[in-house]
Amino acid sequence: MRAHLRTFIQFLRERRRLSTNTLDSYERDLSNFIEYVQTQGVTQVADIQKHHLSLYMLQLKQQGRAVATMSRHLVSIRAFFHFLITERHVQSDPSIHLESPKQEKKLPKVLSIDDVEKLLTAPDTSNNAGIRDSAMLEVLYATGIRVSELIALNCDHINLSLGFIRCMGAADKERIVPFGAVAAEALNTYINEVRDKLLKQDKVEQALFLNLQGARITRQGFWKIIKKYAAEANIVSDITPHTLRHSFAAHLLENGADLRSVQEMLGHADISTTQVYVGLTKPRIKEVYNLAHPRARMK
Repeated sequence: MRAHLRTFIQFLRERRRLSTNTLDSYERDLSNFIEYVQTQGVTQVADIQKHHLSLYMLQLKQQGRAVATMSRHLVSIRAFFHFLITERHVQSDPSIHLESPKQEKKLPKVLSIDDVEKLLTAPDTSNNAGIRDSAMLEVLYATGIRVSELIALNCDHINLSLGFIRCMGAADKERIVPFGAVAAEALNTYINEVRDKLLKQDKVEQALFLNLQGARITRQGFWKIIKKYAAEANIVSDITPHTLRHSFAAHLLENGADLRSVQEMLGHADISTTQVYVGLTKPRIKEVYNLAHPRARMK
């Protein structure tokens, strides 16, 4: 088996031209796997069965290995058996029907409504940068769009009179998302009073949100902005550019919005992606039940 492993690594090095680090990873993972099956009395690659792989993955789990690490081991094993079949060293692939370890779904972090209010009111709207930043934060929370979609907005993507934006999501799929009066007011002030001042003279720029050099603001630039205002608002939660998107979804569902509408506004292809936010609303659902149901509490 070790000879087959050496041939496989040589193939990856010479034919696939993989990096040294990647080769080391393959060799380490497969050496561990071979060592395990040998303890099970297996001496030939052709004798490795699906249950050997299942037991090996179970051992990794019992050792406390992360799901990502277990998945990487399985990828290495599958690549090894694909090579062995191609080279006709084995006739079947025992890994082909083995399920990949399931990644644990972690609930997204959201801000409370009070913290959102602190964040959105943190910019100093007495200066141009503060007015722009206020508009960006208001739009992000009002629509739940991704930061990449926010910075990709052009001026003609905004309809102030009707109160909606047109954005391009994943796979260039266009969607229309509404926004409310507060975001509309912040946008109106930015567009009519500030944007032209940020735009450098004689420069043509379609981007809605500009940096101080008159160019489209970057994701890194927005990241610095939101971290700055989180610190100024004394928000202790770890904020990422996606935090307002998560908060938008959770707050809508908490206040009675239906899942399908939220899915459409977020641009999720699969409703199961949106359903993760339902878990964040369960404490609120329990609170509403206790308050509303006539037999929820003992007399």
